[in-house]
Amino acid sequence: MHTEKDTKRWDDVILPFQLDRADVRGRVARLDSTLDQILRQHDYPAVVSGQVAEAALLTALIGQTIDLRWKLSIQIRGDGPLRIIATDYFAPKSEAEPARIRAYASFDADAIEASSLAPFELLGKGMFAILIDQGKGTQPYQGITPLTGGSLAACAENYFAHSEQLPTRFVTSAAQELGQTEGPAWRAGGIMLQHMPKASPFVKASDEPTDAEPAPPADANDDDDENWNRASILLDSVEEMELIGPHVGQQQLLRRLFHEETPRVFPAQPVEFGCTCGEDKVRQTMSIYSAKDIQKMTAENGMVTADCQFCGAHYELPPETLGKDAPDAP
Repeated sequence: MHTEKDTKRWDDVILPFQLDRADVRGRVARLDSTLDQILRQHDYPAVVSGQVAEAALLTALIGQTIDLRWKLSIQIRGDGPLRIIATDYFAPKSEAEPARIRAYASFDADAIEASSLAPFELLGKGMFAILIDQGKGTQPYQGITPLTGGSLAACAENYFAHSEQLPTRFVTSAAQELGQTEGPAWRAGGIMLQHMPKASPFVKASDEPTDAEPAPPADANDDDDENWNRASILLDSVEEMELIGPHVGQQQLLRRLFHEETPRVFPAQPVEFGCTCGEDKVRQTMSIYSAKDIQKMTAENGMVTADCQFCGAHYELPPETLGKDAPDAP
């Protein structure tokens, strides 16, 4: 039986693993307090929160594959009442630090309330994009595919199939946990499987196993397609409560699903909510505007106001300190 302490050890954690017999890598992730913090900062309808939860989970599963100090973003844009979902994954600066995730949505509240469409259909037609920022002096990587397949997880699979030519599977689940003193809390869990590529921006070169034993070689007589199909069939046997419930740990789940494939885990990556907004960034954003433009943005209280879409932080700044004509403008 898992105690509360045991459960929290694998909440808000991304666990990389490898199926040595099948030549497949993957991630299993759980977002609990991190996801709840993302969603509690906004008054989203439940149907919107569910889509944001899935997008944040996909961001965690995919983002953990990038290198330290990089940033991975998912941008989802449609012509439906759910117009935008944007997420960011900030890789840690060192192995000892947690990664950070943030997310937000833009939508037509009245149209959402009046709609009878399925959650994914609220997005309408549009795009699913993944962007990777490797830092200053580098060219950002970007790939775009259409919204298709009936879910955000299917969009991510389609992205990897067409933009990266990597067979990839996602199984995700998100739900509200009732009975909390502060209201329903959101929980999300999922698994990502990916055929091991020869080279890809989504593979870390620094991954090391948690044990010192070398990995056994993949069976040379096994066909790649057969290995992948077998791993996919095993993945399909996962149950929703195994992904988001409190009683099955990540390594326990891997053993249950893939025990015949010799699952081998790598160091886990903790994750937490994190936003990079701040007064300095507001000033930097405003630095391209003239004093005349800044005056047009000034509110009735004589201040220029700005709100962070991700965390809801509110900023009020004197107009004379903003714009390209400000004394301290870059």
